[in-house]
Amino acid sequence: MAYERLLSPLKVGAVELPNRVFMAPLTRARCPDQVPGTMQQTYYAQRAGAGLIISEATNISESARGYVYTPGIFTDAQEAGWKSVLEAVHDAGGRMCCQLWHVGRVGHEMVHPDGRKPVAPSAIKAEGAQSYVEFEDGSSGLHDTAMPRALETKEIPGVIDEYRQAAIRAKRAGFDLVEVHAANAYLLQQFMATGSNTRTDAYGGNLENRARLALEVVDAVIEVMGADRVGIRLSPFIEIFGLSDDEPKAMAFYMAEQLNARGLAYVHVAEPDWAGGDVSLSDDFRQAMRERFNSGALLFNGHYTAEKTEALIEKGIADGASFGRPYIANPDLVERFRQGAALNEPDPSTFYGGDEKGYTDYPTLAEQNG
Repeated sequence: MAYERLLSPLKVGAVELPNRVFMAPLTRARCPDQVPGTMQQTYYAQRAGAGLIISEATNISESARGYVYTPGIFTDAQEAGWKSVLEAVHDAGGRMCCQLWHVGRVGHEMVHPDGRKPVAPSAIKAEGAQSYVEFEDGSSGLHDTAMPRALETKEIPGVIDEYRQAAIRAKRAGFDLVEVHAANAYLLQQFMATGSNTRTDAYGGNLENRARLALEVVDAVIEVMGADRVGIRLSPFIEIFGLSDDEPKAMAFYMAEQLNARGLAYVHVAEPDWAGGDVSLSDDFRQAMRERFNSGALLFNGHYTAEKTEALIEKGIADGASFGRPYIANPDLVERFRQGAALNEPDPSTFYGGDEKGYTDYPTLAEQNG
C-alpha cells in the first residue's frame, strides 16, 4: 500500500482515527446568516474519509468576528446547524473537530451589528490586514481593519468564558474534539507576540505572561471537553496581518511544554508561508517540538504532500499532517493518496463566498472514472 504510515490508524486523545490525513481548517465564507446549513452538511460529509476533519474557523461570539459569512457557535441556531452537520459527517463514517476562533484586532466595526471596535491585547493596528465586510449597499469585500481597543484586565475572564461556552455548545452539537485557534495572527497569538502585546498587567511583559491567556483558554476548554478531546493550533513564525514577535521559538517551546503537561490530544503547527512561499521550519525545530510535546499527537500544516508527511512520520517527528487546498478540490483525498491518483486542482476564485460552485461540486475518482 502506498503511504503505509500516512494511511495507518492513529489514536488522538480519546478518538481513534483510521488514517493520519487531517482536513485543515478552511474558511470558505458560505454562511450568510452565520449558521451552517445544507451546503455545509454536504461539503463536510463528502470529506468524511479524512482521519479527522477540522472545521472552518468558528466564531466564539459576535465580537470575535472579523469576516462576514463565517459561522459561529454562540447561538442556539448555530449549535443546531452544526448538530446537523455532525450528524451528516458521522453518518458518513467521519470524525470532526470544531476550531474555536476569535480574530482580535483583525476586524472592523462594520462586522459587528452594534458598531463595537475590535479588541486586542493592546491598541495597535494590524497593519496590512483586511477584514471581510458587508457594505451599506449589500455588497461585500475587503476593508482595512480598524484601530482596536485594548481589552481591560477585568474583561479577560469574560473572553475566556466565551471560549468555554463555545466548547459547551460544540460538545452538545456532537463534535468529537475542539481545537483552540491560537495561530494566524488572531487574538491568542496577538497576546503571545511581542509586537502586538505591550501590556503591563499579568497578560503582558515576559513570555509566561504573554502565554497566559492562551493557556487559560485551553484550561477552560479542557474543563468542558477533557484534555483528551482538545487540540490547539500554533503558528510561531508566521508574519501576516502586521504580526511580529521577538521570541517565536522560545514561545513555541514553552507552549509545547505547557501543553504536554496538560496531556492535550494534539498540537497542530502551521508553517509559514501560508500564502504559498517557502516553508522555513527545519527538521531540527520539528524534532525539538516533538521532544517537548510527546503526550499527544503532533501535526504540521503548510503545503504538505503525502510524500513529505510519510517521511516525517517515518522519522518519528510527526504523527500526521493537515491538508488545506488539496481538500478543497479533492473530497476523496485519502482514496487518491491510497491509489496514487492525480489530484484535482482547486479554483482560487471560488475559495471565499458563493454557492455550491467550487464547494461541493469537485468530483471524486469514482465519479471521474464513471
